[in-house]
Amino acid sequence: MPPEERTKLLIVDDLPENLRALHALIRHDDREIHEARSGEEALTLMLEHEFALAILDVQMPGMDGFELAELMRGTEKTRHIPIVFVSAAGRELNYAFKGYESGAVDFLYKPLDYYAVQSKVNVFVDLYQQRNEIRRQVTALEKSRQEQEILMRELHVTQKRLQNAVHMRDEFMSVVAHELRTPLNTLFLETQMRKMQLERGDIATFNTERLEKMVARDGRQIQSMIRLIDDMLDVSRMRSGKLSIRPTETELSGLLARIVGDLTAQAASAGTTITLNAYEHVHGLWDEFRIEQVIVNLLTNAIRYGQKKPIEINLVKTANSARFYVKDRGPGISPADQARIFEPFERGAGNSVSAGLGLGLYISRQLVEAHNGAIAVQSNPDNGTVFTVTLPLSPEHHQAPEA
Repeated sequence: MPPEERTKLLIVDDLPENLRALHALIRHDDREIHEARSGEEALTLMLEHEFALAILDVQMPGMDGFELAELMRGTEKTRHIPIVFVSAAGRELNYAFKGYESGAVDFLYKPLDYYAVQSKVNVFVDLYQQRNEIRRQVTALEKSRQEQEILMRELHVTQKRLQNAVHMRDEFMSVVAHELRTPLNTLFLETQMRKMQLERGDIATFNTERLEKMVARDGRQIQSMIRLIDDMLDVSRMRSGKLSIRPTETELSGLLARIVGDLTAQAASAGTTITLNAYEHVHGLWDEFRIEQVIVNLLTNAIRYGQKKPIEINLVKTANSARFYVKDRGPGISPADQARIFEPFERGAGNSVSAGLGLGLYISRQLVEAHNGAIAVQSNPDNGTVFTVTLPLSPEHHQAPEA
Protein backbone atom coordinates (compact mmCIF):
# COMPACT_ATOMS: atom_id res chain seq x y z
CA MET A 1 0.00 0.00 0.00
CA PRO A 2 1.36 3.49 -0.83
CA PRO A 3 2.65 5.34 2.25
CA GLU A 4 0.14 8.18 1.81
CA GLU A 5 -2.75 5.70 2.16
CA ARG A 6 -1.51 4.02 5.33
CA THR A 7 -3.12 4.76 8.69
CA LYS A 8 -0.69 6.36 11.14
CA LEU A 9 -0.39 5.14 14.75
CA LEU A 10 1.73 6.65 17.54
CA ILE A 11 3.25 4.65 20.39
CA VAL A 12 4.99 6.44 23.26
CA ASP A 13 7.21 4.72 25.86
CA ASP A 14 10.56 5.63 27.40
CA LEU A 15 11.82 2.02 27.16
CA PRO A 16 13.04 0.86 23.70
CA GLU A 17 12.16 -2.77 24.40
CA ASN A 18 8.55 -1.81 25.17
CA LEU A 19 8.34 0.17 21.92
CA ARG A 20 9.70 -2.79 19.94
CA ALA A 21 7.26 -5.20 21.55
CA LEU A 22 4.23 -2.94 21.01
CA HIS A 23 5.34 -2.17 17.46
CA ALA A 24 5.51 -5.88 16.65
CA LEU A 25 2.11 -6.39 18.23
CA ILE A 26 0.15 -3.81 16.22
CA ARG A 27 2.05 -3.62 12.92
CA HIS A 28 0.18 -4.26 9.67
CA ASP A 29 0.64 -3.53 5.96
CA ASP A 30 -1.99 -0.77 6.03
CA ARG A 31 -0.37 1.01 8.99
CA GLU A 32 2.53 3.40 9.51
CA ILE A 33 3.77 3.29 13.10
CA HIS A 34 5.67 6.19 14.66
CA GLU A 35 7.60 5.82 17.93
CA ALA A 36 8.41 8.40 20.59
CA ARG A 37 10.47 7.96 23.76
CA SER A 38 9.23 11.09 25.55
CA GLY A 39 6.21 13.37 25.77
CA GLU A 40 8.08 16.18 24.03
CA GLU A 41 9.04 13.92 21.11
CA ALA A 42 5.45 12.68 20.89
CA LEU A 43 4.07 16.24 20.69
CA THR A 44 6.49 17.07 17.87
CA LEU A 45 5.33 14.03 15.89
CA MET A 46 1.64 14.84 16.50
CA LEU A 47 2.11 18.34 15.10
CA GLU A 48 3.67 16.86 11.95
CA HIS A 49 1.30 13.93 11.32
CA GLU A 50 -2.34 12.96 11.60
CA PHE A 51 -2.71 9.91 13.84
CA ALA A 52 -5.64 7.51 14.12
CA LEU A 53 -4.59 6.45 17.64
CA ALA A 54 -1.98 7.31 20.28
CA ILE A 55 -0.90 4.59 22.75
CA LEU A 56 0.78 6.27 25.72
CA ASP A 57 2.78 4.75 28.55
CA VAL A 58 1.66 6.32 31.83
CA GLN A 59 4.92 6.20 33.75
CA MET A 60 7.66 8.12 31.90
CA PRO A 61 10.39 10.35 33.31
CA GLY A 62 9.82 14.05 32.78
CA MET A 63 6.39 14.43 31.17
CA ASP A 64 4.27 11.40 32.04
CA GLY A 65 1.37 10.05 29.99
CA PHE A 66 -1.32 11.96 31.87
CA GLU A 67 0.45 15.30 31.36
CA LEU A 68 0.94 14.53 27.68
CA ALA A 69 -2.78 13.74 27.34
CA GLU A 70 -3.73 17.06 28.97
CA LEU A 71 -1.48 18.93 26.51
CA MET A 72 -3.00 17.00 23.63
CA ARG A 73 -6.53 17.94 24.69
CA GLY A 74 -5.52 21.60 24.86
CA THR A 75 -4.23 21.74 21.26
CA GLU A 76 -6.60 21.96 18.29
CA LYS A 77 -4.57 19.67 16.04
CA THR A 78 -4.26 16.87 18.62
CA ARG A 79 -7.38 17.10 20.78
CA HIS A 80 -9.37 14.64 18.65
CA ILE A 81 -6.74 11.87 18.60
CA PRO A 82 -8.03 8.83 20.56
CA ILE A 83 -5.74 7.94 23.50
CA VAL A 84 -5.14 4.48 24.97
CA PHE A 85 -3.06 4.40 28.16
CA VAL A 86 -0.73 1.51 29.02
CA SER A 87 0.63 0.97 32.54
CA ALA A 88 2.61 -1.64 34.45
CA ALA A 89 1.36 -0.27 37.79
CA GLY A 90 -1.10 -2.27 39.82
CA ARG A 91 -4.81 -1.72 39.53
CA GLU A 92 -4.95 -0.59 43.14
CA LEU A 93 -3.38 2.77 42.14
CA ASN A 94 -6.57 3.55 40.25
CA TYR A 95 -4.67 4.90 37.22
CA ALA A 96 -7.49 3.86 34.92
CA PHE A 97 -9.87 6.37 36.54
CA LYS A 98 -7.32 9.17 36.16
CA GLY A 99 -6.69 8.08 32.58
CA TYR A 100 -10.34 8.34 31.65
CA GLU A 101 -10.49 11.74 33.33
CA SER A 102 -7.59 12.79 31.08
CA GLY A 103 -9.66 11.92 28.03
CA ALA A 104 -8.52 8.36 27.31
CA VAL A 105 -10.79 5.98 25.43
CA ASP A 106 -9.23 2.87 27.01
CA PHE A 107 -6.73 1.77 29.61
CA LEU A 108 -4.53 -1.34 29.30
CA TYR A 109 -2.39 -3.05 31.93
CA LYS A 110 0.89 -4.84 31.36
CA PRO A 111 1.54 -7.56 30.52
CA LEU A 112 -0.56 -6.81 27.46
CA ASP A 113 -3.06 -9.30 26.11
CA TYR A 114 -2.03 -9.93 22.48
CA TYR A 115 -5.55 -10.43 21.11
CA ALA A 116 -7.12 -7.65 23.18
CA VAL A 117 -4.56 -5.11 21.98
CA GLN A 118 -4.90 -6.14 18.33
CA SER A 119 -8.68 -6.08 18.55
CA LYS A 120 -8.80 -2.62 20.11
CA VAL A 121 -6.28 -1.17 17.64
CA ASN A 122 -8.18 -2.71 14.73
CA VAL A 123 -11.38 -1.01 15.90
CA PHE A 124 -9.76 2.44 16.03
CA VAL A 125 -8.03 1.93 12.68
CA ASP A 126 -11.34 0.89 11.10
CA LEU A 127 -13.14 3.88 12.61
CA TYR A 128 -10.44 6.24 11.39
CA GLN A 129 -10.53 4.79 7.87
CA GLN A 130 -14.33 4.97 7.82
CA ARG A 131 -14.24 8.61 8.92
CA ASN A 132 -11.70 9.40 6.23
CA GLU A 133 -13.78 7.61 3.63
CA ILE A 134 -16.90 9.52 4.70
CA ARG A 135 -14.87 12.73 4.59
CA ARG A 136 -13.66 11.88 1.08
CA GLN A 137 -17.19 11.09 -0.03
CA VAL A 138 -18.54 14.32 1.46
CA THR A 139 -15.74 16.26 -0.23
CA ALA A 140 -16.45 14.50 -3.52
CA LEU A 141 -20.17 15.20 -3.17
CA GLU A 142 -19.51 18.86 -2.39
CA LYS A 143 -17.15 19.10 -5.36
CA SER A 144 -19.75 17.41 -7.55
CA ARG A 145 -22.41 19.81 -6.26
CA GLN A 146 -20.21 22.80 -7.01
CA GLU A 147 -19.42 21.44 -10.47
CA GLN A 148 -23.13 20.94 -11.09
CA GLU A 149 -23.82 24.50 -9.98
CA ILE A 150 -21.12 25.78 -12.32
CA LEU A 151 -22.50 23.59 -15.12
CA MET A 152 -26.02 24.87 -14.50
CA ARG A 153 -24.79 28.45 -14.58
CA GLU A 154 -22.90 27.75 -17.80
CA LEU A 155 -25.96 26.06 -19.27
CA HIS A 156 -28.08 29.03 -18.25
CA VAL A 157 -25.59 31.41 -19.87
CA THR A 158 -25.45 29.23 -22.98
CA GLN A 159 -29.24 29.10 -23.13
CA LYS A 160 -29.42 32.90 -22.90
CA ARG A 161 -26.75 33.20 -25.60
CA LEU A 162 -28.67 30.81 -27.82
CA GLN A 163 -31.88 32.76 -27.23
CA ASN A 164 -30.03 35.98 -28.01
CA ALA A 165 -28.50 34.38 -31.09
CA VAL A 166 -31.93 33.29 -32.34
CA HIS A 167 -33.30 36.75 -31.62
CA MET A 168 -30.33 38.38 -33.36
CA ARG A 169 -30.70 36.02 -36.32
CA ASP A 170 -34.38 36.87 -36.72
CA GLU A 171 -33.73 40.58 -36.32
CA PHE A 172 -30.75 40.36 -38.66
CA MET A 173 -32.81 38.67 -41.37
CA SER A 174 -35.49 41.32 -40.96
CA VAL A 175 -32.96 44.13 -41.19
CA VAL A 176 -31.16 42.60 -44.18
CA ALA A 177 -34.47 42.11 -45.98
CA HIS A 178 -35.42 45.72 -45.31
CA GLU A 179 -32.02 47.14 -46.26
CA LEU A 180 -31.90 45.16 -49.51
CA ARG A 181 -35.54 45.76 -50.35
CA THR A 182 -35.20 49.56 -50.32
CA PRO A 183 -32.62 49.87 -53.15
CA LEU A 184 -34.11 46.89 -55.00
CA ASN A 185 -37.58 48.43 -54.93
CA THR A 186 -36.17 51.69 -56.25
CA LEU A 187 -34.33 49.89 -59.06
CA PHE A 188 -37.42 47.84 -59.86
CA LEU A 189 -39.65 50.92 -60.08
CA GLU A 190 -37.08 52.70 -62.24
CA THR A 191 -36.87 49.76 -64.66
CA GLN A 192 -40.65 49.43 -64.78
CA MET A 193 -41.01 53.13 -65.67
CA ARG A 194 -38.35 52.85 -68.38
CA LYS A 195 -39.98 49.73 -69.78
CA MET A 196 -43.35 51.49 -69.89
CA GLN A 197 -41.83 54.52 -71.62
CA LEU A 198 -40.07 52.30 -74.15
CA GLU A 199 -43.28 50.40 -74.87
CA ARG A 200 -45.00 53.72 -75.51
CA GLY A 201 -42.18 54.80 -77.78
CA ASP A 202 -41.41 57.78 -75.57
CA ILE A 203 -37.76 57.91 -76.58
CA ALA A 204 -37.54 61.64 -75.93
CA THR A 205 -37.51 61.07 -72.19
CA PHE A 206 -34.13 59.35 -72.52
CA ASN A 207 -32.10 62.44 -73.27
CA THR A 208 -28.55 62.81 -72.03
CA GLU A 209 -29.40 64.74 -68.87
CA ARG A 210 -32.10 62.30 -67.77
CA LEU A 211 -29.91 59.28 -68.60
CA GLU A 212 -27.10 60.70 -66.46
CA LYS A 213 -29.51 61.11 -63.53
CA MET A 214 -30.87 57.58 -64.04
CA VAL A 215 -27.37 56.11 -64.10
CA ALA A 216 -26.43 58.08 -60.95
CA ARG A 217 -29.51 56.87 -59.09
CA ASP A 218 -28.90 53.29 -60.20
CA GLY A 219 -25.27 53.55 -59.12
CA ARG A 220 -26.25 54.80 -55.66
CA GLN A 221 -28.71 51.95 -55.14
CA ILE A 222 -26.22 49.36 -56.39
CA GLN A 223 -23.46 50.80 -54.18
CA SER A 224 -25.82 50.64 -51.20
CA MET A 225 -26.37 46.92 -51.77
CA ILE A 226 -22.67 46.31 -52.38
CA ARG A 227 -21.78 48.03 -49.08
CA LEU A 228 -24.35 45.92 -47.28
CA ILE A 229 -22.93 42.69 -48.73
CA ASP A 230 -19.34 43.82 -48.12
CA ASP A 231 -20.15 44.48 -44.45
CA MET A 232 -21.57 40.99 -44.03
CA LEU A 233 -18.55 39.46 -45.80
CA ASP A 234 -16.15 41.47 -43.60
CA VAL A 235 -17.85 40.20 -40.45
CA SER A 236 -17.55 36.64 -41.73
CA ARG A 237 -13.84 37.15 -42.49
CA MET A 238 -13.22 38.68 -39.07
CA ARG A 239 -14.88 35.81 -37.23
CA SER A 240 -12.94 33.24 -39.24
CA GLY A 241 -9.65 35.14 -38.86
CA LYS A 242 -9.28 35.61 -42.62
CA LEU A 243 -9.48 39.41 -42.77
CA SER A 244 -6.20 40.68 -44.22
CA ILE A 245 -4.55 44.03 -43.50
CA ARG A 246 -2.07 45.35 -46.09
CA PRO A 247 -0.24 48.38 -44.66
CA THR A 248 1.28 50.83 -47.13
CA GLU A 249 2.57 54.38 -46.85
CA THR A 250 -0.60 56.46 -46.38
CA GLU A 251 -1.13 60.19 -45.90
CA LEU A 252 -4.07 60.60 -43.54
CA SER A 253 -5.01 64.26 -43.97
CA GLY A 254 -5.38 63.82 -47.74
CA LEU A 255 -7.44 60.67 -47.23
CA LEU A 256 -9.75 62.53 -44.84
CA ALA A 257 -10.14 65.42 -47.27
CA ARG A 258 -11.10 63.08 -50.11
CA ILE A 259 -13.65 61.20 -47.98
CA VAL A 260 -15.20 64.43 -46.67
CA GLY A 261 -15.48 65.64 -50.27
CA ASP A 262 -17.17 62.39 -51.32
CA LEU A 263 -19.68 62.63 -48.45
CA THR A 264 -20.46 66.34 -48.83
CA ALA A 265 -23.45 65.70 -51.11
CA GLN A 266 -24.82 63.02 -48.78
CA ALA A 267 -24.42 65.36 -45.80
CA ALA A 268 -26.14 68.19 -47.68
CA SER A 269 -29.09 65.96 -48.58
CA ALA A 270 -29.39 65.12 -44.87
CA GLY A 271 -29.39 68.82 -44.00
CA THR A 272 -25.94 69.00 -42.39
CA THR A 273 -22.31 69.89 -43.11
CA ILE A 274 -18.92 68.30 -42.41
CA THR A 275 -15.95 70.43 -41.36
CA LEU A 276 -12.45 68.98 -41.55
CA ASN A 277 -9.64 70.39 -39.39
CA ALA A 278 -6.39 68.80 -40.56
CA TYR A 279 -3.53 71.28 -40.67
CA GLU A 280 -0.54 69.03 -41.33
CA HIS A 281 0.32 65.99 -43.36
CA VAL A 282 0.36 62.81 -41.31
CA HIS A 283 2.11 59.82 -42.84
CA GLY A 284 1.88 56.26 -41.49
CA LEU A 285 1.87 52.59 -42.44
CA TRP A 286 -1.82 51.70 -42.73
CA ASP A 287 -4.16 49.80 -45.01
CA GLU A 288 -5.70 52.81 -46.75
CA PHE A 289 -8.81 50.94 -47.92
CA ARG A 290 -9.57 49.67 -44.39
CA ILE A 291 -8.94 53.02 -42.72
CA GLU A 292 -11.26 54.60 -45.28
CA GLN A 293 -13.93 52.11 -44.18
CA VAL A 294 -13.54 53.28 -40.59
CA ILE A 295 -13.76 56.97 -41.48
CA VAL A 296 -16.79 56.46 -43.75
CA ASN A 297 -18.58 54.42 -41.07
CA LEU A 298 -18.04 57.10 -38.42
CA LEU A 299 -19.03 59.98 -40.68
CA THR A 300 -22.15 58.27 -42.08
CA ASN A 301 -23.22 57.49 -38.50
CA ALA A 302 -22.73 61.15 -37.60
CA ILE A 303 -24.80 62.20 -40.63
CA ARG A 304 -27.53 59.70 -39.73
CA TYR A 305 -27.80 60.49 -36.02
CA GLY A 306 -26.51 64.09 -35.88
CA GLN A 307 -29.99 65.67 -36.11
CA LYS A 308 -28.94 67.87 -39.05
CA LYS A 309 -26.38 69.69 -36.91
CA PRO A 310 -22.80 70.40 -38.08
CA ILE A 311 -20.25 67.58 -37.92
CA GLU A 312 -16.54 68.07 -37.23
CA ILE A 313 -13.57 65.83 -37.88
CA ASN A 314 -10.21 66.84 -36.41
CA LEU A 315 -6.80 65.30 -37.03
CA VAL A 316 -3.81 65.63 -34.67
CA LYS A 317 -0.38 64.02 -34.66
CA THR A 318 1.52 62.84 -31.58
CA ALA A 319 5.04 61.45 -31.25
CA ASN A 320 4.09 57.89 -32.24
CA SER A 321 0.49 58.07 -33.41
CA ALA A 322 -2.17 59.82 -35.42
CA ARG A 323 -5.48 60.59 -33.79
CA PHE A 324 -8.69 61.82 -35.37
CA TYR A 325 -11.98 62.78 -33.73
CA VAL A 326 -15.43 62.60 -35.33
CA LYS A 327 -17.85 64.84 -33.44
CA ASP A 328 -21.59 65.24 -33.91
CA ARG A 329 -24.14 67.26 -31.96
CA GLY A 330 -26.87 64.67 -31.91
CA PRO A 331 -28.83 63.20 -28.97
CA GLY A 332 -25.78 61.37 -27.61
CA ILE A 333 -25.38 57.76 -26.50
CA SER A 334 -26.29 56.52 -23.03
CA PRO A 335 -23.53 54.86 -20.92
CA ALA A 336 -25.37 51.52 -21.18
CA ASP A 337 -25.43 51.72 -24.98
CA GLN A 338 -21.79 52.83 -25.22
CA ALA A 339 -20.66 49.43 -23.94
CA ARG A 340 -22.54 47.46 -26.60
CA ILE A 341 -22.57 49.57 -29.78
CA PHE A 342 -19.23 48.04 -30.83
CA GLU A 343 -20.79 44.55 -30.85
CA PRO A 344 -22.15 43.08 -34.11
CA PHE A 345 -25.79 43.78 -35.01
CA GLU A 346 -26.13 46.27 -32.13
CA ARG A 347 -27.67 49.69 -32.57
CA GLY A 348 -28.35 52.50 -30.15
CA ALA A 349 -31.60 52.37 -28.21
CA GLY A 350 -34.57 53.78 -30.06
CA ASN A 351 -33.06 53.36 -33.53
CA SER A 352 -35.43 52.02 -36.12
CA VAL A 353 -34.80 49.16 -38.53
CA SER A 354 -33.75 51.68 -41.15
CA ALA A 355 -30.72 52.50 -39.01
CA GLY A 356 -28.78 49.71 -40.73
CA LEU A 357 -27.40 46.34 -39.79
CA GLY A 358 -25.52 47.56 -36.74
CA LEU A 359 -22.21 46.35 -38.20
CA GLY A 360 -20.40 49.64 -38.86
CA LEU A 361 -18.92 50.22 -35.41
CA TYR A 362 -18.12 46.53 -34.91
CA ILE A 363 -16.23 46.45 -38.19
CA SER A 364 -14.53 49.76 -37.39
CA ARG A 365 -13.26 48.51 -34.04
CA GLN A 366 -11.94 45.28 -35.57
CA LEU A 367 -10.15 47.19 -38.33
CA VAL A 368 -8.62 49.73 -35.94
CA GLU A 369 -7.44 47.01 -33.55
CA ALA A 370 -6.01 45.06 -36.49
CA HIS A 371 -3.73 48.11 -36.94
CA ASN A 372 -2.76 47.93 -33.24
CA GLY A 373 -4.85 51.04 -32.71
CA ALA A 374 -7.82 51.88 -30.51
CA ILE A 375 -11.28 53.37 -30.92
CA ALA A 376 -13.23 54.99 -28.10
CA VAL A 377 -16.47 56.88 -27.62
CA GLN A 378 -17.32 59.81 -25.35
CA SER A 379 -20.91 60.91 -25.12
CA ASN A 380 -23.56 62.37 -22.86
CA PRO A 381 -27.28 62.29 -23.58
CA ASP A 382 -28.40 65.43 -25.46
CA ASN A 383 -24.81 66.63 -25.75
CA GLY A 384 -23.47 64.94 -28.88
CA THR A 385 -20.92 62.19 -29.40
CA VAL A 386 -17.18 62.06 -30.11
CA PHE A 387 -15.54 58.96 -31.58
CA THR A 388 -11.75 58.93 -31.20
CA VAL A 389 -9.51 56.74 -33.35
CA THR A 390 -5.83 56.35 -32.47
CA LEU A 391 -3.51 54.75 -35.03
CA PRO A 392 0.21 54.02 -34.52
CA LEU A 393 2.40 55.64 -37.16
CA SER A 394 4.26 52.35 -37.59
CA PRO A 395 3.30 48.75 -36.74
CA GLU A 396 5.57 48.50 -33.69
CA HIS A 397 3.99 51.49 -31.91
CA HIS A 398 0.72 51.35 -30.05
CA GLN A 399 -0.64 54.29 -28.11
CA ALA A 400 -3.78 53.99 -26.01
CA PRO A 401 -6.51 56.59 -26.46
CA GLU A 402 -6.67 59.50 -24.08
CA ALA A 403 -9.28 59.36 -21.33
